Amino acid sequence: MTNIQTAADPELIVFSDDDEGKDRQFVNALARGLEVLRCFRPGEVFLSNADMAKRTGIPKPTISRLTYTLTKLGYLNYSDSLGKYQLGAGVLALGYRMLSNLDVRKMARPLMEELAEHAQASVSLGTRDRLSMVYVETCRSSANVTLRLDVGSRIPLMTTAMGKALLCILPQAERDYLMDHARVHETERWPRIKAGIEQGFKDYQDRGFCISAGEWQNDVHAVGVPMLGADGEQVMAFNCGGPAFLLSREKLEGDLGPRLVALIKTVEKNLGRG
Repeated sequence: MTNIQTAADPELIVFSDDDEGKDRQFVNALARGLEVLRCFRPGEVFLSNADMAKRTGIPKPTISRLTYTLTKLGYLNYSDSLGKYQLGAGVLALGYRMLSNLDVRKMARPLMEELAEHAQASVSLGTRDRLSMVYVETCRSSANVTLRLDVGSRIPLMTTAMGKALLCILPQAERDYLMDHARVHETERWPRIKAGIEQGFKDYQDRGFCISAGEWQNDVHAVGVPMLGADGEQVMAFNCGGPAFLLSREKLEGDLGPRLVALIKTVEKNLGRG
């Protein structure tokens, strides 16, 4: 089995030098190259080889070869004046191809827009990437005050309504693995986080949706519902969220939660899964 260790950043993985000797199917160089691309965080335009070596735990000489190769392939651009790298158009092209092949986005968007306007909030669709949920579609209402998260935004898996909803339908082994991984990075907060996840499981069983009321951010309330994918597809989840003062728990439980459940059922039916 591949020897994978978590880095200080829970979204990065450290691959040991002998990984390929333990798993002949695992290409260590490819894995390391992809981790280099994942080093870039929202709002960061440029990173140096030293920055990436520190974040990944990969030796700097190896980082230099990886960034050289990724630049040749168009996944990174190099600034001579800064001596640093930025993500290239190749990364965007890959992301666009993934999004363009998600039929659920096209099917769900009109329904999401309708619910967002009713709730005067935001309605989003996301999928899991390690310990985060990544938005692949989002619709905002015409309200002046709303959440400003766009396609590609990342939110925590364990403390958000969308993330907890997705956890509810994962296989037990995968769910346990993710929760163990999260516990390592959230030692002090873990008892509270775990209690929120367990409440989410109960809410989903009883009502068909999960709630996050200030668990991720104190001033954000949201409801989340998972959607089972067809064979071979990623599991996804929807949420409806906004400022806490606009979305009371009572509104989430009595109005928006049931409406979001109905939205998912309609999408699944339109996709031929209902």
